[in-house]
Amino acid sequence: MDLQFIGIDPETGKNGSPTAWVDQETADIVIQSYTADEATRAQCADRTAPGHAKGIPDHETVIRIPAHMVPILREACDAAQRAQL
Repeated sequence: MDLQFIGIDPETGKNGSPTAWVDQETADIVIQSYTADEATRAQCADRTAPGHAKGIPDHETVIRIPAHMVPILREACDAAQRAQL
């Protein structure tokens, strides 16, 4: 796995900052961010996609990404798209 650093939350300090990378081999976007609180997790577990079982599978999680990171996520999407070419 070769992760390309895309960006980090500019509003955080030196410890534990939401960050975005793109896996150069798979073009997956990899995100480090805040763990969602129990109320958010419960809503996500209850509002699943049509045709899917309710709940959050053990191999998945719910994270929160600060809204001001949208430009960084757009850049990550562009980088992922380029990696697929």
